Amino acid sequence: MRGAPAVPIIPAEVASAFAAFPEPVRAQLLEVRRLIFATAAETGGVEPLTETLKWGEPAYLTEATGSGSTIRLGLPASTEGMGAVLFNCRTPLVETFRAQFAEAFVFQGNRALLLDPSAPLPTEQLSMCLAMALTYHRRRAA
Repeated sequence: MRGAPAVPIIPAEVASAFAAFPEPVRAQLLEVRRLIFATAAETGGVEPLTETLKWGEPAYLTEATGSGSTIRLGLPASTEGMGAVLFNCRTPLVETFRAQFAEAFVFQGNRALLLDPSAPLPTEQLSMCLAMALTYHRRRAA
């Protein structure tokens, strides 16, 4: 049985973006970051991920493989105290998540899953959403 995949050190500019998030949102989004890397490691044809900033927010790209759509972590503009896992609004990803996991998440339009840091992270459902995003282009081409 293999151990948990190694989570890379956060690049300095991305660490600065995480540092700007208020607690406890920061702690929860760091947990989502760990889940992104774990899901990528468990999903064939996805790795390596590129971790960078997009619009000043931590972003995770499948640049090397082109298998998926960008995932960003941030703060929703209209909902104070929540964290957001953001997806490309020009994809049907959030609509797919809404159809499958309506009870697990709060949604913001066709762009984001909102996370309440005072509630347990729905890890299993979120991992499935992340895997769908990380393989979006590969699945669409099939």
